[in-house]
Amino acid sequence: MDHDHMHGGDMGGMASPPMSMNGTGGMMHRHKMMMMHMTFFWGTNAEVLFSGWPGTSTKMYVLSLVFVFVLAILVEWLSGTHLIREGTNNVAAGMIQTVMHAIRVGLAYMVMLAVMSFNAGVFLSALAGHTLGFFVFGSRVFKKKAGSPSYQKTSDLPPMSC
Repeated sequence: MDHDHMHGGDMGGMASPPMSMNGTGGMMHRHKMMMMHMTFFWGTNAEVLFSGWPGTSTKMYVLSLVFVFVLAILVEWLSGTHLIREGTNNVAAGMIQTVMHAIRVGLAYMVMLAVMSFNAGVFLSALAGHTLGFFVFGSRVFKKKAGSPSYQKTSDLPPMSC
């Protein structure tokens, strides 16, 4: 079967790209090759977290930057939050800590994967989100008790480590 003739493409003696089954009743289609950046680049044409997102729209690119910024802030909020009250049952406290840890790690991995798009805007957005989040939730600036003892627990979760 001549696939080049079927699709109306003359490859000029070159072999056609591999065809694959798409699992929908044997229909054949060509894979779209996507270039993945391996160095930082500037620009709004990037894929962040999901295939085809944000696409080529500048508004969607800005939305992706805001999304990554908010994810980074949430990671810092979870790292500095104190939701478990004194006297809480150890099993209940352990379950709360475990769920909070899973959410924090999941969000942190999402930020990491977004940064792996190698888009400089996404990197700066993640950096700004972590910076602002730490400033508000992790630093001493907004702590209620300025004179609290140094041994007092400041978070329900241990510090993140790389």
